Amino acid sequence: MNVHEGHRERLRRSFFENGAQSITDIQALELLLFYALPRRDTNVTAHLLLQRFGSLDGVFAASAEDLCEVEGVGEYAAALLLLVPELMKKARISKARELRQIRNSEDAGQYLLPFFMNEQDEVAYLLCLDNKRAVICCAEMGRGVVNSVDTSVRRMVEKALKVKAVSVILAHNHPNGIAMPSREDDIFTRTLFNAMETVGIHLEDHIIVADEDYISFADSGLMGVLRY
Repeated sequence: MNVHEGHRERLRRSFFENGAQSITDIQALELLLFYALPRRDTNVTAHLLLQRFGSLDGVFAASAEDLCEVEGVGEYAAALLLLVPELMKKARISKARELRQIRNSEDAGQYLLPFFMNEQDEVAYLLCLDNKRAVICCAEMGRGVVNSVDTSVRRMVEKALKVKAVSVILAHNHPNGIAMPSREDDIFTRTLFNAMETVGIHLEDHIIVADEDYISFADSGLMGVLRY
């Protein structure tokens, strides 16, 4: 066993016996990179990644292109680093889907928040419910500028009709912002509310997400003034 193999084995043993809190951020990255860079000194690469991106969170939020610019990080290592947060997102979405009924805005927030993990772009989802408030689907409806009235409202109405939804909840995020509705959000919500009403579907709420925080139009009393 060479010196690198001995170091790797000690690090793995420390993790298995004592958990991730027993190792540093550098060591955590080292340990992860073992599986993509079996013949390199991953300590050097781990240091370069943290220097470039500032923190573990910064590393896992980086793009494939930016990761590959770091010396020692090729496609395999970049793929592994990108996979970690995406697996966490999939796990949280899977857990959220265990919630079969959406009884209130708290349930809606719990269900919807995982869909916005790791998102750097503005993205909108439509949560479609049946007459027993059970989830029919949660569909991505737009990415980028999601409050473009011309196309997004029509697409959302068509989706709700296609799945035979009785009611829907709109959700979108404010990346790098705060969970407060803008004037454009108010206008879009009003337009969607009225468009849904014309086909017999009720827009129950609009949830705006920022990081792990969210605001509910319904809880804020904003849904009650939308009809015109």
